[in-house]
Amino acid sequence: MPLRLIFMGTPDFSVPTLLELVAHRHEIAAVYTRAPKPGGRRGLQLQPTQVEEAARKLGVPVLTPKTLKTPEALEEFRAFDADAAVVVAYGMILPQAILDAPKLGCYNLHASLLPRWRGAAPINRAIMAGDAESGVMVMKMDVGLDTGDVAMAERLAITDNMTALDLHDRLSRLGADLMVRAMAALARGGLQLKQQSEDGVTYAAKIDKAEARIDWTRPAREVLRHIHGLSPFPGAWAELENARVKILRCELAKGTGAPGEVLDDHLTIACGEGAIRLIELQREGKARMQAADFLRGVPLKTGAKFT
Repeated sequence: MPLRLIFMGTPDFSVPTLLELVAHRHEIAAVYTRAPKPGGRRGLQLQPTQVEEAARKLGVPVLTPKTLKTPEALEEFRAFDADAAVVVAYGMILPQAILDAPKLGCYNLHASLLPRWRGAAPINRAIMAGDAESGVMVMKMDVGLDTGDVAMAERLAITDNMTALDLHDRLSRLGADLMVRAMAALARGGLQLKQQSEDGVTYAAKIDKAEARIDWTRPAREVLRHIHGLSPFPGAWAELENARVKILRCELAKGTGAPGEVLDDHLTIACGEGAIRLIELQREGKARMQAADFLRGVPLKTGAKFT
């Protein structure tokens, strides 16, 4: 039985879930997303979110309130008479009155294996911490930070060659399928909820650009995971000949040397233990490029150093 839903989301991570809910004949009464922000080449044109763009194509009403804490916002939300709300990376706190408004509750798709990595940047933090796996979970929301009861989950292995973007895209698709299955179970009264454990709670703090500089004294795998966890944004970086270079993709390699030292003509760089080989880079003010193209523009001799 299809449900009447309010969908709340903002970035491209959210879009597959919206599209899958529509494809499975759920009625989307309204879409809530963040307000357009200035963008474009000169930063003057208002850019709608990816979710708003998708919703407009579907012909669904779009709302972009600055807050949900006013009586007017609550009245407007209640007026949609939704069975449930689906929340995917919306980016705004839902007060208790909003959580209580849909008949069957509000359900969030979170990109981690809760209670690990509650908070803003679970995909980045899982890679940077060297986690062996990640996943997505459907959670019935409460007023806490990702503390609600969990309904369903899917797991996904994290490999050393995965960047944050790679994991983001795979979890987005996996999460869309999971939420559709959760809403089907909710519609037939069979969605079971389980309280989160308080053991193993970690918090995925928002990424600070100050974290992005590469520490070559760390072991090679830690350097690789740091680089991949910040790729493509904000991008882990190092200095080379007094210029900043972002490193976007790399692989483990053999070799030893002083941390940051270029070991060969294939961009193998020494770490505190072991080495990595650079695959994709981006010079400041330039487009991203493969290592071979980078070397054609910046010939490096063995012994040069990234700092």
